[in-house]
Amino acid sequence: MRTTFDRIRHALSFEIIALMIVTPLGAWGFATPMQEMAVVTLTSATIATLWNYAYNLMFDHALLRLGRPLFKTIPIRILHAILFEAGLLTILLPFIAWYLAIGLRAAFLMDVSFSAFYLVYAFAFNWAYDVIFPLPTHQN
Repeated sequence: MRTTFDRIRHALSFEIIALMIVTPLGAWGFATPMQEMAVVTLTSATIATLWNYAYNLMFDHALLRLGRPLFKTIPIRILHAILFEAGLLTILLPFIAWYLAIGLRAAFLMDVSFSAFYLVYAFAFNWAYDVIFPLPTHQN
């Protein structure tokens, strides 16, 4: 099991490296000034972090209210992921459209692109992190 320090290092390095990649990539891909994209990506990452906490708390309470165990089966995990992304999209879409003064369609495309980036990035980052900082082995 990872230590508290390791979890904090993981979370901070995940976000910092992601922002260093997605900000210039987003600015280039969407022909948006770097400073504006930096505000969008930093704000989005902050909102996503807060949403993650609130959403998981609400989801667990909903499971308990429905009389379901907190253990998540594969179908429940799929539902959990889809609802998380749909909720985040709903939260971020108006902000992106407003801040960049673009239409909802363009904001939707940008938001979905960010989601796709983070999907691939999370897979690669977590794999690399586990190689660089392997779990400690316990000897019996």
